[in-house]
Amino acid sequence: MTFELRILGSASAAPTLGRHPTAQALTVGGAHYLIDCGEGTQWRLLEYHSRLNQLRAVFISHLHGDHYFGLFGLLGSLHLQGRTRSLIIVGPPGLDEVLTTQMRVSGTKLAFAMEFVAVDTEAHAVVYEDAHITVSSLPMRHRIPCAGYLFAEQPRRRRLLKERLPAGLSAAQLAHLAQGHDLPADADRPGVRHADISAPAPAPRRYAFCSDTLYTPALADLVRGANVLYHEATFLEDMHVRAAQTHHSTARQAAQLARDAGVGRLLIGHFSSRYKALEPLLHEAQAVFPTAELATEGLVVSV
Repeated sequence: MTFELRILGSASAAPTLGRHPTAQALTVGGAHYLIDCGEGTQWRLLEYHSRLNQLRAVFISHLHGDHYFGLFGLLGSLHLQGRTRSLIIVGPPGLDEVLTTQMRVSGTKLAFAMEFVAVDTEAHAVVYEDAHITVSSLPMRHRIPCAGYLFAEQPRRRRLLKERLPAGLSAAQLAHLAQGHDLPADADRPGVRHADISAPAPAPRRYAFCSDTLYTPALADLVRGANVLYHEATFLEDMHVRAAQTHHSTARQAAQLARDAGVGRLLIGHFSSRYKALEPLLHEAQAVFPTAELATEGLVVSV
């Protein structure tokens, strides 16, 4: 099953030519999700030929503009495209007030409902679930309430082993086994135990999105063993005092968290506009976590 992440924006708050505010598109199976929605996100989605109308849910980390100013425009475009299915919007308290106020003062009436899920940004708890994923909040330490999100694939079924299947099974019987059931005995053959003709399913894949935050070592326990971790890396380590003052992290700190959590891959992003070249941030992270990567615009990662 597809579990794919596309980076839409890698910049921090100040506008930067060639970079865009934070936004990421996640596809799991045939389902599409949006993580943060900085200004211009819908243009990025169009550029990559994403089908806006297929969005199931939007996850907003916090109410700084570079993480959600594109949401109102996206909602308007979904309305113009004829969306009628409700859209789930997960985010910190107050997001619903901001959006409904914008709707009221602009006289906007959407043809679809918005279902708000308010996140306790100090808790690690399930905030969304469907047939494809379970999403849990990750408490961030930022200047305002802020949440990261852990996206976990729903457990997959065991895989049937063709060489172990009895001959002569009907399509209905094969479908019954594929769904994880045993096949009862009948007059023509003995029963078939699903466990005997299948292999264990792969472990569910997980993607952790750590938004704007002070370096928080305790997060390692919450994202331990994730296949992919995104962690903001706004500054280089020589600006760690500035990072602490603004409640952000350095590239080295992001790499330390990835190392301590034992994750498979690290993506760093949310780069300060002061850095015209990003290689120094990458090299600093790789000194601690050698396979660290830059989460730059257009990057596609298979989780």
